Amino acid sequence: MPLQVISAAPSPYARKVRIALAEKRIPFELITEVPWESTTKTPQYNPLEKLPILIFEDGKAIYESSYILDYLEAKYPKTLPLLPADIDRALSAKQVQVVTDGVCDALVLLFFEKQRGADKRSEEWMARQNRKIDGGLKALAEWLGEDESKEFLIGDAFGLADIAAGSLLGYMKVRLADHPWQQRYPNLSRYSDSLERRQSFLQSVPRAQSFTEKVV
Repeated sequence: MPLQVISAAPSPYARKVRIALAEKRIPFELITEVPWESTTKTPQYNPLEKLPILIFEDGKAIYESSYILDYLEAKYPKTLPLLPADIDRALSAKQVQVVTDGVCDALVLLFFEKQRGADKRSEEWMARQNRKIDGGLKALAEWLGEDESKEFLIGDAFGLADIAAGSLLGYMKVRLADHPWQQRYPNLSRYSDSLERRQSFLQSVPRAQSFTEKVV
């Protein structure tokens, strides 16, 4: 039995894992769930009840996207490296992931706040999340720069930073489609479009999910 990944269709965190596995040519079976529903298997493998989860052939599992990517890099060093050999560039790639994960966290919090009744939403809370989103996108645009020939965020090779940034930008198109980031940062728009043409990205395009049970 190959590795298994428990994922949610729109999840940028799970997409990072799916892209990394595909780029490293590691076969896996995809299990798609709605983690909020009672039928989810998530609590069986992750005490925090969060996705993604990577399940091994012996039934053991690891979780949290950043840790899973660290694991894959450590355990599969002979396949496509996710981190540059240069330590400073490797640390820069990890910094990109910190920012992109933080923006994804803000997007998730904003999405669920909007599910509340209009009289129960906190405008201050939503404004705080929007500031995180805008700040993170601005940082990415600055790191990418204006050189239109630049394909990747760190150095001249695809890696962790591109997986993290590309997953975030793809998620933006699903969860915050009306945000003007593509007009505000045309360099990010070009960069995202280029990444989405990679096979690993084409195989993991995020989709919105509907909920049949109350989210608690």
